Amino acid sequence: MNKPVEEGVILDAKKRYSAGVLKYRQMGYWDADYQPKDTDVLCLFRITPQEGVDPIEAAAAVAGESSTATWTVVWTDRLTACDTYRAKAYKVEPVPGNPGQYFAWVAYDLILFEEGSIANMTASLIGNVFSFKPLKACRLEDTRIPVAYVKTFKGPPTGMVVERERLDKFGRPLLGATTKPKLGLSGRNYGRVVYEGLKGGLDFMKDDENINSQPFMHWRDRFLFVMDAVNKASAVTGEVKGSYLNVTAATMEDMYERAEFAKSLGSVIVMVDLVIGWTAIQSMANWCRKNDMIMHMHRAGHGTYTRQKSHGVSFRVIAKWLRLAGCDHLHTGTAVGKLEGDPMTVQGYYNVCRESITRQDLPRGLFFDQDWADLKKVMPVASGGIHAGQMHQLIDLFGDDVVLQFGGGTIGHPQGIQAGAVANRVALECMVKARNEGRDIKHEGPQILQKAAQFCSPLKQALDTWGDITFNYASTDTSDYAVTPSVGL
Repeated sequence: MNKPVEEGVILDAKKRYSAGVLKYRQMGYWDADYQPKDTDVLCLFRITPQEGVDPIEAAAAVAGESSTATWTVVWTDRLTACDTYRAKAYKVEPVPGNPGQYFAWVAYDLILFEEGSIANMTASLIGNVFSFKPLKACRLEDTRIPVAYVKTFKGPPTGMVVERERLDKFGRPLLGATTKPKLGLSGRNYGRVVYEGLKGGLDFMKDDENINSQPFMHWRDRFLFVMDAVNKASAVTGEVKGSYLNVTAATMEDMYERAEFAKSLGSVIVMVDLVIGWTAIQSMANWCRKNDMIMHMHRAGHGTYTRQKSHGVSFRVIAKWLRLAGCDHLHTGTAVGKLEGDPMTVQGYYNVCRESITRQDLPRGLFFDQDWADLKKVMPVASGGIHAGQMHQLIDLFGDDVVLQFGGGTIGHPQGIQAGAVANRVALECMVKARNEGRDIKHEGPQILQKAAQFCSPLKQALDTWGDITFNYASTDTSDYAVTPSVGL
């Protein structure tokens, strides 16, 4: 059936470029017949139009406002190859189970983006459009970055394979802990916590997101005491150890100074917070690449725009941008801890970090195939309200290529920090052994841990203290998709 004239694209230049206001679909930002090219950047938006706003017009408006459009006709379009530069909304579907919400697919020609710049890409895709009045809400659910664009980014400085080689640790998840309390310790006491955790069997200790250079502990003092602890623990255990030194600061000059000092002390890793912004993240990744350092990314602040289903940016998109930008570690959720995260959705984040090609997987929130063009892989980090009693769940969910970080679950141990680290290391190794023997750790895990605890009092006390602790709250961000009925032959 032919579309009504007023809904179609106006091709007559006299009408198309007459002064005044046209609908976005009439200006060429909607094309139901468009076939996306391999070189297009594809985006899936969840849009909630205002009452009375047609969802197709709303999708066209998203395409327009995130590419070349403004609120009125401008004849200067004719000075450009405007058909190329216009983004094109090409499909709109209702979101299953969410009345009033629609999925809108939008394609952007590669020529719209500066090579190797997350700042430029995000300025287009999540710029003014999220404040657009005809939309009650808008969320970027997923994106497909074409291989041609992926190849302009450098990606992680180190990557999972080289990191394991440097650390000489294979066949198991890595273990870490965040120093607690995150604020208030003196430099010397901070170093004591790091030493106890590493000596007890952890691979890493770490700064938390908001420990920078406060009056109670200057950054230089922390770095000195922490690296003294790292070196002593390495000597005692015979293992390569590390501690994420947070170099987040007010200016790039300050960050480079802190990173250089960390390197001079022999650190293998530095840490930055997501709140420093995309340009700073890419700059620090370049520094780490030149200096053979691992870059740990704490996703501080992400929940302000990733948590709500109707508005913001999904964390799977943030994870894709961070892999392009160049971080080696990324906090990606625990699914069983204290922080937001549906298990299937969180597994989708891990797939984005660790796979060479991330396949479409609707239950895990992945709407597109994403070819990473052999870009290095990111080590996911599970951190936030986890403890030794959940070890079987964590390994079953995430496998070996993950850093399991137990902050309170190490430092809050009744027998002290070192005992907390011992409990976590014993829980990890007994569970990996059971899995390698072919046991069903998902269901037998509690029994496996209890048996190991008979010969390890720190593990027994950890299980007695936290064994029944769970955070069973409904997730605010689960995947929405319609199951297609199978047809019997």
